[in-house]
Amino acid sequence: MVKVLVTDSLAQQGLEILERARGIEVDYRPGLSPEELIGAVAGVSALVIRSATKVTADVIEAATELTAIGRAGIGVDNVDVGAATAHGIAVMNTPGGNNITTAEHAVALLVSLARYIPQATASMKSGHWDKKSFTGVELYNRTLGVIGLGNIGRIVSERGSGLGMKVIAHDPFLSEFAASRADIELVSFEELLARSDFISIHVPQTKDTTAMLDAAAFEKMKPGVMVINAARGGIIDEDALLDALESGQVSGAALDVFAEEPPREDHPLVAHPQVICTPHLGASTEQAQINVAIAVAEQVRDFLLTGVFNNAVNVPSLSRELWAQMRPYITLGEKLGRMQGQLCPGPIELIEIEYAGDAAFGDVAPITVAVLKGLLESATEQVNMVNAPLLAQQRGIKVIESKSNRPIDFASSISTKVAGALERLIVGAVFHGGQPRIVRVDDFMLEAIPEGPTLLIHNHDQPGVVGMVGTILGEGGINISRMQLALVPERSEAAMLVNIDGMPSAEVMERLSGLAQVISAQIVDLGS
Repeated sequence: MVKVLVTDSLAQQGLEILERARGIEVDYRPGLSPEELIGAVAGVSALVIRSATKVTADVIEAATELTAIGRAGIGVDNVDVGAATAHGIAVMNTPGGNNITTAEHAVALLVSLARYIPQATASMKSGHWDKKSFTGVELYNRTLGVIGLGNIGRIVSERGSGLGMKVIAHDPFLSEFAASRADIELVSFEELLARSDFISIHVPQTKDTTAMLDAAAFEKMKPGVMVINAARGGIIDEDALLDALESGQVSGAALDVFAEEPPREDHPLVAHPQVICTPHLGASTEQAQINVAIAVAEQVRDFLLTGVFNNAVNVPSLSRELWAQMRPYITLGEKLGRMQGQLCPGPIELIEIEYAGDAAFGDVAPITVAVLKGLLESATEQVNMVNAPLLAQQRGIKVIESKSNRPIDFASSISTKVAGALERLIVGAVFHGGQPRIVRVDDFMLEAIPEGPTLLIHNHDQPGVVGMVGTILGEGGINISRMQLALVPERSEAAMLVNIDGMPSAEVMERLSGLAQVISAQIVDLGS
């Protein structure tokens, strides 16, 4: 039985998914203080949160059994992702559950800002009928600049086009071809600032986007521009925005988010007559709340029960369908890494991973992570699919990943070459039916099942070696389940991979290594 702690309000549909899952115990405790949270995470396998809970490094340090953090929503700025990764904890969000809701809110802010709807409503509720003070701006044929063309940015762009606006966008990670297919003109950041009548922000808050709209950016904007932010508060320099509003460079702003939430009571932007604002309502519709609750519950359940990563921000993600397709390659990758790590003495400086054939198609990142996990297992017990790349980086291991279109002997293969105290090449392939095999060790071509205790014996090609090896193992009480032989005739050298039913004693290994015909004898445990 694993325990899931839910510390923010979650729609009942999401809670029911977790509660119905066999082997999962749910502890629903929304509203914990930071001190209470640190005390509550002991013994917890997964944490489900929204935006209110702050998962700090101290919380992660106290959660010694935590393996996953599920964020019902997009932003994970309330989670110390670096600390989670270092502790091997997967951090997952739900990017698709509230896309439409958040985009619609941004469009609502756009229209309300252009037509002074909140101000006019407040005026009428105060008993006034003041038409002259609220002369708005027509959106038709105006230029909407969208910063960030992710899922939400694209929806806002579509809605803007539907209103008859000219949509331009800036996204350094999107190709012009992809933008043109969506009928969006892709421009530089500076051009977007200069041409836009309205600017809507749809990027995550990172070190690169924090204060993205600062004083210098506002100076480059068209006079009288209107700004909408339904993404993250820190993306706009609030002091610079206030100055731009006071000078008239910005004629209006619509804010759903603030650098500090909730903002202080006397926040000058909240009080400013040219600013309309909402209390972070972008994802606040009943449908969105249910969508993200269901999504995060399913992701956490699947991770705990099957190990499937979906929408993880600190590990390559796999849907359940993709996991089924890639599982043989991930299994093979981990076996190859495990074999390399156990056969190579001393520190490893470099690992090259080459994918060929069917293995080279699609995203190979999860396989690479599996190779690194296997590689580091002999060096640390704390490695998993989350922290393996970080641990490799900390140990100074350079990772080179490549795909090859060269002719190959197998429908799909993965080659791993390590360099350090020695160089070693081990190649694996996935056979028909998803069966992983070791097909090459250095210059020796063979076909071996990578599982359990396995002997690698490198010997001179002389008669009787196989018999002597079998005799020594038999006398040591070790049964041979499979044996694969390989030969390099020009060197008169041979190799054998021997699957055995138990780990041999040090005495047995000494006897094998002591045979005059044996160049080296090594044992690895490749697991089940």
